[in-house]
Amino acid sequence: MIKFTHINTLKIFDWFLILGVISTNIVYSVLQKEVDFVGSVAAITGVVCVVMVAKGNILNYLFGLINVTLYGYISYKAALYGDAALNILYYLPMQFVGWFIWIRRRENPESVTVTSRVMNGKQRVMLGFFSFVLVVLVGFCLKYFNDPQPFKDSATTVLSVIAMFLMVRAYMEQWVLWVVVNVISVIMWIIAFINGEMHSMLMVIMWIFYLTNSINGWYTWLHLSRSEK
Repeated sequence: MIKFTHINTLKIFDWFLILGVISTNIVYSVLQKEVDFVGSVAAITGVVCVVMVAKGNILNYLFGLINVTLYGYISYKAALYGDAALNILYYLPMQFVGWFIWIRRRENPESVTVTSRVMNGKQRVMLGFFSFVLVVLVGFCLKYFNDPQPFKDSATTVLSVIAMFLMVRAYMEQWVLWVVVNVISVIMWIIAFINGEMHSMLMVIMWIFYLTNSINGWYTWLHLSRSEK
C-alpha cells in the first residue's frame, strides 16, 4: 500500500500562483457576465499541477489528468491540432507512466517528493539539436495540414513531448524547455483570442501562470539537483 507523509509541500509563492489563477478566473467571469466552466477548470487544475511539479510533488499527476483532458478538448475546438493530439495521445497516458516512475524515485518510501537529476554538457547539446530538428520537421507537416500557426504549434508540441519525458525521468533540464513552451503558448493563445476563439483568454491567463511557475521550477530544481550531487 502506498503511503505519503507531509503531503503539503507548497510555499507562499506557490499559493500565490494558485490563488492568483483562481482570482483571475473569477474576475474574468464577472467581467464577461458568464462562467466558462471548462476553461476555468482547465486553467486552475493546470496551474495546480505545474506548481506541484515545481515542488517535485508526485500528487501533481492527479490534477494533471483533469487538465490535459480538458485542454485537449479546448485545443481541438481552437483548431490547434498539434496541442490537442499532444494532450490526448501523449500527456494523458503519461500521467499514469509518470506516477509509477516517480513512485520509485521518491526520497524515501513515504515521501511525496522525488529526487532530481541533471544532464552533462554533451547530453544538453544533443537535446538542443534534436529538439530544433524535430520542431522544423513537424512544423512543415502541420503547415501541410493547414494548421493556422504551424511552427508555433510545432514548437509547443515537440518541446512539450521532450519536456514531459524529462519530467517523468526527473531531469532538471525539463524547465528550460517548459519556459520556451510557455512563452510561445502565451503568444499562440493571444493570437487565438484576437481571432475570436472560445476559452482563449482563460488559456492566455493559464499560460502566463505556467510561465511564472516554470521560472520558479527551474530555480528550485537547479538547487535540488545540486543538493543531489
